[in-house]
Amino acid sequence: MINRGFGCSKFTFAVYLANTPNMLEYQGIQSVNSLVTGEINAIGQACGNGWRKVFNVYAKLLYALNPADFSFAQRAPTWQKYRDEYLLQAGSETALLFSPPLCDKQATTIHIICGRTYAKTLLSSGQLQANLVWLDDEFAVDVTNRLIVCPYFDYRQLSNIKIERLSVMLSELVNRVNTR
Repeated sequence: MINRGFGCSKFTFAVYLANTPNMLEYQGIQSVNSLVTGEINAIGQACGNGWRKVFNVYAKLLYALNPADFSFAQRAPTWQKYRDEYLLQAGSETALLFSPPLCDKQATTIHIICGRTYAKTLLSSGQLQANLVWLDDEFAVDVTNRLIVCPYFDYRQLSNIKIERLSVMLSELVNRVNTR
């Protein structure tokens, strides 16, 4: 299996979605392709509010992360600037993938699967090998694989309060793994 989606080919922070944007140029994506400035906006314009929300929530999450553990917010003065100038671009270390996670216990990559249903589908189909511990109906974690399942990247499902919770979980995950 290979990673397929948007972002930096040397990503350390990966978010997984079940679907690609409904644009012809992205339907046959077979690798991780860096986006360029303006491309996130173009996808939002062509594919609607749902995709704008995905990109906005992704940028808001990166911007909410503890700067002692993650450096994403240090690259831009606001989450909006980060989204427009860095998110999923070459050198950003971020990815939005439409393929199942390829977890490597030795790697330092953080993996976030958007949506309980997608995570359970990946598990039941054998496309994901993970030992998820469900914390509640929305969040699960596999510390060994540096993997978290969270609500879908949408304002209603992953509200600002839940973004803060996920941010804390990510810092705990990084610090727990780093102290082993």
